[in-house]
Amino acid sequence: MNVIVTGGSRGIGKCLVENLARDGYNVLLNYNKSEKQARKIQEDLMKDGIIIEIFKADVSKKEQVKAMVEFALKKWGSIDVLINNAGIAKLQMFQDVTEEDWNEIIDTNLKSAFYASQEVLQSMIHKKKGLIINISSMWGQVGASCETVYAISKAGIDAMTKSLAKELGPSNIRVNSISPGVIDTEMNSKIDEHIKNQIKDETPLRKIGEPIDIYKCAKWLIEDEFTTGQVIGINGGYVI
Repeated sequence: MNVIVTGGSRGIGKCLVENLARDGYNVLLNYNKSEKQARKIQEDLMKDGIIIEIFKADVSKKEQVKAMVEFALKKWGSIDVLINNAGIAKLQMFQDVTEEDWNEIIDTNLKSAFYASQEVLQSMIHKKKGLIINISSMWGQVGASCETVYAISKAGIDAMTKSLAKELGPSNIRVNSISPGVIDTEMNSKIDEHIKNQIKDETPLRKIGEPIDIYKCAKWLIEDEFTTGQVIGINGGYVI
């Protein structure tokens, strides 16, 4: 089975790539700026006899996404799973958000999923089978102070998930969102420890999530055949 993971060089994306590859999937790791990290993942897996593809593309640019998908199709012949994971966040008051900030977050988090999904769907619709997994966020469901634009982008991802699931279901293509809570990644390393502890106290399971928790859900979605249009919260009960 052939899988593209956007934003696959760090955090949740890195965990997805490494575990998918070790579980026998053909994986293309997409990266943009983190070439060093991407190549290290590739080299580390190669030491264990596991081959993955890596491809540099700014997934907020349509022509670069098209080139990435064409590369995958030439390599594999088909794409079975797309995981739209690329994303950025900025902690800032809404009054301080510039048009440049807005465009960067929306383009990276939402427009990238639009471009990538459109490109892979040509192949998926033709063979009447496929899966798109969008990595969303619980902040897209409940809102986030000082991360308004990020929350907006993730709410858009969830709306796209539900709409595409209805549109693509007759073509046997499933579309789901995984909506993580606070996960212990580099992206969340800037969160103040006091705030992290507060989130833990407000989480029924009293802990922060790990990237592997997201992988386990993604793997289940890949193996499942009857789940679509769902926003699956992996948040320890923080949002119910």
